[in-house]
Amino acid sequence: MQLITLLITILGVALFAYLAWYNSASQKGKRGEKRISFILSLLPSDYTVLNDLVFRTEKGTTQIDHIVVSKYGIFAIETKNYRGEIYGDDNRQEWTQMIITNVTYAKKWWKTYTYVTKNHFYNPVKQSIGHALRIKEILSAFPHVEIVPIVVFAGDAILSNVRSRYHVVYQSSLLKLIKGYNTVYLTDVDVREVIRILEENNIRELVDDWQHAMNLRLATNKVDATIYSGICPKCGGHLVKRKGKYGTFFGCSNYPKCKYIAH
Repeated sequence: MQLITLLITILGVALFAYLAWYNSASQKGKRGEKRISFILSLLPSDYTVLNDLVFRTEKGTTQIDHIVVSKYGIFAIETKNYRGEIYGDDNRQEWTQMIITNVTYAKKWWKTYTYVTKNHFYNPVKQSIGHALRIKEILSAFPHVEIVPIVVFAGDAILSNVRSRYHVVYQSSLLKLIKGYNTVYLTDVDVREVIRILEENNIRELVDDWQHAMNLRLATNKVDATIYSGICPKCGGHLVKRKGKYGTFFGCSNYPKCKYIAH
């Protein structure tokens, strides 16, 4: 009897650990990336899909979920696997995920309780633009080619509260968006050379997820230290206190040339 109880306890702990791992942000992100990778594999044969690349940067490393190379341009794709309502625009440092859950308890079956959970995550548009700029640096031999940043949501997110000049789309719209670009920038030979350069610069085999996370943390700490000193990390101007529609904030003294906002 004690052995059975012990086995049940071990199985319960193991199940709890598995569910915690399965529902972790990193695993949700990987499942979203796999979903988008499959969708991108449905593109015509003259499109080449590169998944999960890591490039060196001045601040460490940057990881790009997907790059699509074609004669019609190069697409830098950032994947987000979220649910709930998403709030954000191009200028915010962070976007907001709001999950509304209605719960009815057995003892009060006639009453419904509404719970609102808010989470914040780094602005994916800024992230995707940064990826596109890094690709442009790597492909300096092809300055004329268009590099398109795209943010795609692979989960059940609602994007009605997102305002952006860039592409922020649901997974169902991704293929149509990419195939909508039809201006030819590269020859077939150019496409092969672009792929070679990107793969040559990809250091994913040398950098695991832990090391990349450490690089991001170090870069973030450096930016935080700059902000704490009252210096704009974007242009080096001074951060000054301002009043806006949603309260006070610190903005760059070089506004409107620099629109950095510290939250």
